[in-house]
Amino acid sequence: MTLKIGNHQIGLEHPTYFIADISANHDGSLERALSLIHLAREAGADAAKFQNFRAPKIVSDYGFKAMQGQVSHQATWKKSVFEVYSDASIPFDWTPVLKEECDRVGIDYFSSPYDFEAVDYLDSFVPAHKIGSGDIDWLEMLEHIARKGKPVILSTGAADLGDVQQAVHTILAINRQLVLLQCNTNYTASPVNFDHIHLRVLNTYHTLFPDVVLGLSDHTHGHATVLGAVALGARVVEKHFTDDTSRTGPDHPFSMTPATWREMVDRTRELERALGSANKTIGGNETDTTVVQRRCLRSARDIKSGEVFTREMIDVLRPATPGAIKQDQVTKIIGTHALKDIPMGKELRWVDLGE
Repeated sequence: MTLKIGNHQIGLEHPTYFIADISANHDGSLERALSLIHLAREAGADAAKFQNFRAPKIVSDYGFKAMQGQVSHQATWKKSVFEVYSDASIPFDWTPVLKEECDRVGIDYFSSPYDFEAVDYLDSFVPAHKIGSGDIDWLEMLEHIARKGKPVILSTGAADLGDVQQAVHTILAINRQLVLLQCNTNYTASPVNFDHIHLRVLNTYHTLFPDVVLGLSDHTHGHATVLGAVALGARVVEKHFTDDTSRTGPDHPFSMTPATWREMVDRTRELERALGSANKTIGGNETDTTVVQRRCLRSARDIKSGEVFTREMIDVLRPATPGAIKQDQVTKIIGTHALKDIPMGKELRWVDLGE
């Protein structure tokens, strides 16, 4: 399966597509958001992603307060869930400015929509629509996005296989352009999260959904999970991006910085080269090795013309001189005779042997 996002071909035979999720790391500043776009591009990102939501359209202040305590990654927030989402929201009138800056620096612009109005507004600005894990079972929203006719990128965190199958079938019934991201939605930046990312799920997705592009939305430190995912067939990678992980905000602690992002991209490009082809052939850079490390048949002692060969007169030694008799022919030499004197160690050739 191959699809196109912007000017990028996305699929197994193409380079991994990296999405820098700036998310709430703009910290309420348009200037900071524009700066992060530049930094992401310089670090090797293919897309810069934001999130378009308004707090009243995504969270219930009453509902979260009724929980009488914040849990998971929200437990460390110093403000209420509603207040954090209000602070993190991007004004819709930033959109054309962000899109223009992405175009100017040569990076795709994305933003995840979290309500129907946001989907409709963003549609003319984005090359694809990204659906966050939290909306995987909101089928009405999945259908609305799928009908836009653009590639759909779906994260699958905090979901079981039944949830994923339902969402995939809902989207594919309308739109065949789907990228499916394995994801774990614990945003605590804990090292324990490595135990829960379960990259082998990508194998399951490949078996169940062979006609979709696979990817990873990751919130672990570093890029070990990214390399593992790419080796398993992921070709879209989304990670959060900031310039300083010590800044205050919900997404900074587990984000990549320009330096760590560049390292991730560079190591991934090396991995892509190393993955190479599924066809087993002699590599162009190891042709000489087939001579110096393989063996051929050689005389174990000085042999006089007319002598009849026995096994004891034959050595199997490196190098495998071109034109020499290969070691798998040793039994065919026994009983033949030398047509000329052959010094010890010389390669044996059929032209030097007779019946």
